[in-house]
Amino acid sequence: MIDLNLLRDNPDAVKASQRARLADETLVDQAVAADAAYRKALAEFEQQRAEQNKSAKAVGAASPEQRPALLAEAQALAAKVKELEAAASAASEARDQVLWKIENVVLSGVPTGGEDDFELVKEVGTKPTFAFEPRDHQELGEILDIIDIPRGTKIAGTRFYFLKGWGARLELAMMSLALDQAAAAGFTALITPTLVRPEIMAGTGFLGEHADEIYYLEKDDLYLTGTSEVALAGYHRDEIVDLSHGPLRYAGWSTCYRREAGSGGKDTRGILRVHQFNKLEMFSYCLPEHAEAEHAKLLAWQEQMLQACELPYRVINTAAGDLGSSAAAKFDAEAWVPSQNTYRELTSTSNCTTFQARRLNMRYRNEAGKTETLATLNGTLATTRWLVAILENHQQADGSVVIPKALRPYLGGQEVISPK
Repeated sequence: MIDLNLLRDNPDAVKASQRARLADETLVDQAVAADAAYRKALAEFEQQRAEQNKSAKAVGAASPEQRPALLAEAQALAAKVKELEAAASAASEARDQVLWKIENVVLSGVPTGGEDDFELVKEVGTKPTFAFEPRDHQELGEILDIIDIPRGTKIAGTRFYFLKGWGARLELAMMSLALDQAAAAGFTALITPTLVRPEIMAGTGFLGEHADEIYYLEKDDLYLTGTSEVALAGYHRDEIVDLSHGPLRYAGWSTCYRREAGSGGKDTRGILRVHQFNKLEMFSYCLPEHAEAEHAKLLAWQEQMLQACELPYRVINTAAGDLGSSAAAKFDAEAWVPSQNTYRELTSTSNCTTFQARRLNMRYRNEAGKTETLATLNGTLATTRWLVAILENHQQADGSVVIPKALRPYLGGQEVISPK
């Protein structure tokens, strides 16, 4: 949820953010009006409650002759106060319904526009050149007998798969390398729940326009998470967090589920866009004034992992219209995919400022002991999709794949995955 003080003091800034996102800026006017209606209703309630308190004191001090008339007046006031309290509560709910539709206010420097309006930050590494026609990851997976899509489809339907043999071990090696890197950077490892309550899913901002991407278990009123960010964001819900020693950092390992609604016919080949995958997600709780610096650190750790996997990549500053509703800024790191002759997103990191924390009631104490809303950030460190780039960039003419050096200690020193 956006900062109410910003809405009241500078609604034009919120409107500008909505325009940059290509989102509905009339929501801002609706929110301003709803907030004014709530404050008016609250003032009327508080005024009548004060009158009720005065009336109660008058009854206590009244003579027996005066008391019946004053009691009748007090009862009428009590009924009025109850009515006004209900009106204030309804006005508060009406305001919140509008506020929760407004997306996080984007930070300065975020490009305006949609998916294609990103800003290129950097390109790193050398794209491989081949003296042969490079195979795509699905063909390599079949030759090496490490990805089995037909049997995944047989048991679960389209966009499911088996990782087999060295394929399964390669993913576990990649995740373990990422986890070791995260631990060295001070992250606490967590294996998170993959089912969460609606209030947690809504609090992180995932029940907006893209709610149809999420699997929902109606009988249990639980959602399957598409990222461990959801559980990590809810970890300190309704808590006052100690940030006196710096950010709290968690690395959450989980299986993730996405319905991929609306992506029919897109990336159906291979494992680029699937319904189930594994992911290691970094998550930080920090002071709001340190959020931008923390964002840069998360990106640096992602780049460290990409370089360890010996992948050419680029970093883009994502345009406002392509941000999730909770993100105020986001960097995507995209690896080169030879079979497609283009970069494809492997990882992203988002600065959610105080948006999620406000919705989930997460605070810290400042130096004066007063509680304030903290900031949250997230960034993927490794996921199943990385196998696409690793296989394709390190392939050889005979269909074998050279394992990046950093992964070999997790694979018993194995250097190459060879066709069977």
